[in-house]
Amino acid sequence: MKNLSSFKLYIFVNSKLHMKSIPLFLIAVLYLSNSLQAQDNRRVITTGVPVLLIAADARSSGMGDQGVATRVDAFSQQWNAAKFAFSETKTGIALSYTPYLRELVNDINLANLSYFNRINERSAFAASIRYFALGEVELRQTADQVPRIESPNEFAIDLSYSLRLSEQFSMAVTGRFINSNLRIPTGIADASAASSFGADVSMFYRSEEKFYKDFNGRWRGGLAISNIGPKIKYDAAGDENFLPTNFKAGAGFDFILDASNTIGIHLEINKLLVPTPPVFEIENGVLTPEAQQAFLDYNRQSEFGAIFSSWGDAPDGISEELREITWALGAEYWFDNSFALRLGYFNESRDKGFRKFVTMGAGFKYSTINIDASYLFSTSTVQNPLEGTLRFGLTFNIGDGTYIEY
Repeated sequence: MKNLSSFKLYIFVNSKLHMKSIPLFLIAVLYLSNSLQAQDNRRVITTGVPVLLIAADARSSGMGDQGVATRVDAFSQQWNAAKFAFSETKTGIALSYTPYLRELVNDINLANLSYFNRINERSAFAASIRYFALGEVELRQTADQVPRIESPNEFAIDLSYSLRLSEQFSMAVTGRFINSNLRIPTGIADASAASSFGADVSMFYRSEEKFYKDFNGRWRGGLAISNIGPKIKYDAAGDENFLPTNFKAGAGFDFILDASNTIGIHLEINKLLVPTPPVFEIENGVLTPEAQQAFLDYNRQSEFGAIFSSWGDAPDGISEELREITWALGAEYWFDNSFALRLGYFNESRDKGFRKFVTMGAGFKYSTINIDASYLFSTSTVQNPLEGTLRFGLTFNIGDGTYIEY
């Protein structure tokens, strides 16, 4: 990260002025994004609680961080809860672990625990918890001061219900409680965690298996709007931050070559339903009065109105709106429903974050247990926080084969 050393200096010099009201992680995001905007006239969209957008499971991350239209698994809660209504397993419990920023630190981690139960032929419910630990942070006003150790963290608890409306189509709603404990405590300021609520609406389509000339095939499609909810605010005097409300849509096709060999190809697009920020001009390291007013106007926009206005509010018009859309292409090969290989590619515009990476992964199923792992290679000049990181997932399938799907 080119700006890492500058960022550390910024945190130390400005800690006395800013730590009382702005969480450490948001300072990092705002500083780095503003630095890019000032240098290259880029408008990178930032939100509160960005951890909600990180792929938490190894299977989806092995296919380029996508899962809205892939085969159902116990980790579907993050991507598209409507898939649970098509599960052949009655109950699933899954745990995933993701080391984060491993090339810089060794104590930032993301963990996810999921549970689902297909109640009957038409419906299912699921619950999950996501926990993001930022390790230990040393707080001090001067270099020789004895540090105060804090352990900032974030977590989200989800509950969902999915209903099958026809043999091939289902929908789901998800409720989410979000807690962000990133504020830096001081002797005169409250350090209570910020919290908010979010909701997802999702739908899933799966066709019947069809016969083609040399193989059988099956189509899948999915759509979801995630993290719909009020802004998150850390204190009465601080700024409100948009939740990472997100639109994702995808399609996939399974090439069923024979009883033992299946290849799935999947494509997914994503767009943040958050207003595009203006260019914040900085003079001598401080926002200009005009930029400060623009920042206030930006934060005053309605979070619910932004779901619609974000499709056409980019200053550069439709070309910039298209640059705000990320896409991922992935493939998954299954042999005898026991061993899987995965490959994926994720693409984001240079002006909107410049994340470009290749992922690969593997999965192994033995009896009622699934083990998944994935690895990421960045292909852009911007270092990815998950560069060189192995991600792991473990799933227990209870009542596997209870429901028969064609």
